[in-house]
Amino acid sequence: MIDLSLAEDIKPLSEFRAHATAFIQQVHNTKRPIVITQHGKSSAILVDVTEYENLLETLNVLQDIRMAEQDIKQGRVVSHSKAKKEVLDALQR
Repeated sequence: MIDLSLAEDIKPLSEFRAHATAFIQQVHNTKRPIVITQHGKSSAILVDVTEYENLLETLNVLQDIRMAEQDIKQGRVVSHSKAKKEVLDALQR
């Protein structure tokens, strides 16, 4: 995801309501999220669907890495040769 442009990508809710279609088009074209503020504080973020899916995919990979690191720390590992043998044995059945 491309970094936020503070001048262009932070909008008050009232402006979002008045120009929602234009903001959706902006997010789609620039791939940058828009931060919507309410009473001067950030309230929501509008993100392009493809960029959101990419974020979820990245998050899933990072979670898998974290789980693998925990498995390694706790000794829940199998050597490469043993894993290869088990897979090949399973395929021959």
